[in-house]
Amino acid sequence: MHHFFVKPEQIGREFISIQGSDVNHIRNVLRMKEGESFTVSGGEDGKFYRCELASFEPEQILARILWVEEAGAELPCRITLFQCLPKADKMELIIQKAVELGAWEIVPVASKRSVVKLDAKKAQAKQKRWQAISESAAKQCKRLHVPKITPVCTWEEALARAGETDVRLFPYELAENMEQTRRTVGAIRPGQSVAVFIGPEGGFAPEETESAVDAGCVPITLGKRILRTETAGMTVLSILMYCLEGREQG
Repeated sequence: MHHFFVKPEQIGREFISIQGSDVNHIRNVLRMKEGESFTVSGGEDGKFYRCELASFEPEQILARILWVEEAGAELPCRITLFQCLPKADKMELIIQKAVELGAWEIVPVASKRSVVKLDAKKAQAKQKRWQAISESAAKQCKRLHVPKITPVCTWEEALARAGETDVRLFPYELAENMEQTRRTVGAIRPGQSVAVFIGPEGGFAPEETESAVDAGCVPITLGKRILRTETAGMTVLSILMYCLEGREQG
């Protein structure tokens, strides 16, 4: 079943107004007919709407609300993935899977050992492409929220941004003590915000590790095997999803 996102102000008591590019997509690509069912998320209202197509208008499509389900598709913690820029198109896969696993926001980071270097024009084009992938993945897995892909930032900017979160996880290949990792993750409570830092193919530079620890990041191990950058983030998000899924905020 198709899924669409709207702004809260587009949701009425009986009808939802679908606007923008989704109008053309529904009308000319999907060729949906009046009476066909689909689902809609309103983002911040935390509700999931089952609708049927009521009518086609020149600038909008009206969807009749059939029933409303309260929140349940989002994790009880807002997780921000700070992903250092990987090679080639790996970022697209990382974003897709991070969205599926519940990340709230994804911040691309230009770290010292990132091979990919983007000028302002390329970075802007990449961000637009990555945001489209995020929205597509959110629709596919029926998220209530489309994770934002922020502009590419520097390492210093990433640490400053992460300073606003409650918990800062720093998976590091030289970290040891899996039991400590279990305790750190197990101590995360619903309602907390979590930052997860993932390095590029070459790993974090020593000075980046030092500055991360100074900024309150907690080094954790993901096991004895060295994981690829596109695997490490998925691993941490999977662990967090398993630990947090279904838990309610106190």
